[in-house]
Amino acid sequence: MGGQNVNKVSSAVRLTHKPTGIVVTNQRERDQNRNRELALKTLKGKLLALEEEKIKAEKLKLRGIHVTPGWGNQIRNYVLHPYHLVKDTRTQYEETDSDRVLNGGLEKFIEKELQYFAHG
Repeated sequence: MGGQNVNKVSSAVRLTHKPTGIVVTNQRERDQNRNRELALKTLKGKLLALEEEKIKAEKLKLRGIHVTPGWGNQIRNYVLHPYHLVKDTRTQYEETDSDRVLNGGLEKFIEKELQYFAHG
């Protein structure tokens, strides 16, 4: 008669990681020790994924929202001919001395950017 082992021996394993509340069960194998090993591997994988997600969220928080560079995502527009104008698209600040800006004179842009993000 088949299937009698299920009634005689309980080989299923249930692991609970108390700090996170993650519960893992395994009953694939007949051997309880093997089920425990498989459940531990699964639990370790879930904990690793959780930790990676935390790290990813922390990096995103530190870096801010990432915008893929492309058309329409530029921060500043530079017009060099026929007139000279540099405009920040977020703060709407404009500078007519484009040569000064191109040579590193970004102080006013930085100041306006800081004001913009401080006030939302």
